[in-house]
Parts: sequence; structure tokens; C-alpha cells
Amino acid sequence: MPTRCTPWTVSELLAHVRVVIAWLPGMLAAPAPTRAEVSAVEYYRPDSRFAPNTNAARIAMAQDHAAEQLSGAALAKDFNVTWQQVDRLCQAEPEGRVVRTRYGDPMFLSEFLVTRVVEVAVHGLDLADALGREPWLTSKAADVVQDLLLGGPDGAALEKLGWGQLRFLHKATGREPITSEEALDVDRLDIRWLTLG
Repeated sequence: MPTRCTPWTVSELLAHVRVVIAWLPGMLAAPAPTRAEVSAVEYYRPDSRFAPNTNAARIAMAQDHAAEQLSGAALAKDFNVTWQQVDRLCQAEPEGRVVRTRYGDPMFLSEFLVTRVVEVAVHGLDLADALGREPWLTSKAADVVQDLLLGGPDGAALEKLGWGQLRFLHKATGREPITSEEALDVDRLDIRWLTLG
């Protein structure tokens, strides 16, 4: 089935989420940088990581991974095995652990994991929509993404916009259009727009 993340199908989008989680074992096995220099917000800066050739490679990688699976059930099983392995590895790491991303960013593991929550949460919305299901986004994941976009817990901004949390996440990540009037309100509230591939 198609998704709003053209040209990915549902299986290819799930494969993408699996791929972005699967970077972690290699990152954790590598030597830790001496200090973190990039936050989760700075990770989403508009540079070569979102260039057309990088996006094309990201799309192809997910398509290739989906094509390697024998069925949708095999892809789902692979996803479950991957996130459970990554969860175990991350739980074993000390507080303050620094990792280097595939783009060379030295980040606290906790900050990099925020970026993975963004991937899982936002693409979870895409998958639910493509499948015609109610979003299964947890409140904790929604809070992590909201706090990243608002610079911390700020339910007042959503009240001023008149949006619920789910609608805010849809609009702030480009899943739902924003009117020119809403854009002015967003600017006044200093909401962060992340560069997303």
C-alpha cells in the first residue's frame, strides 16, 4: 500500500524505521567521542544529510531492506528483533554515553535516542494513516517530539494555537497543511521546524 512518504510503500517505510534504529549497535560498538557537540535539535539542521543524493540513498536503502524480506510477517519480525536488541544495548550504557552518528555528529546517546523517537513516532503516524488505522502513538513518544519542537514542555503553546497534541505533531512535521494565519501564530510562538528528509 502507498504512504504519504512517496515513493515508499508501507513495507518500505517500516523497513526505513528499522534501518534508522539498526544504526545503533554499530554506533555503540565504536569508540566513544570525548564529548558531545550536537543536540537533537541541531541534528536536524539543513545540510548534506538532507541533500537530494542523501535522500535518494535513504529511500533506496529502505526499499532494498524491504525487498530482502520474504513477507510482511518476516519484515515485522525483523523489526521486532532489531528494536529489542537496540533496547538491550542502550539500557546497558552508562548515563552520559557519547556516540558518533553516521553523519559524524558526536552526541549524547540520550539525545540521539530522541531523534529515533522522532523517526518512530512520526513514521508511525504515516503508517497508521496508510493502513487506515487510528494512530498508536504513545503519550510518552508524543511528549518527546512535542518537547523537541517546542524547546521543552509547553502545553500553553498548543492551547494558544487551539490544537491538540496529535494535530500539532501532524502540522509541525508537514503531515497536515498550515494556513498562512496559523504560520503567523507559529512564528509568534517561536516553534521549531525541523529539517526532515
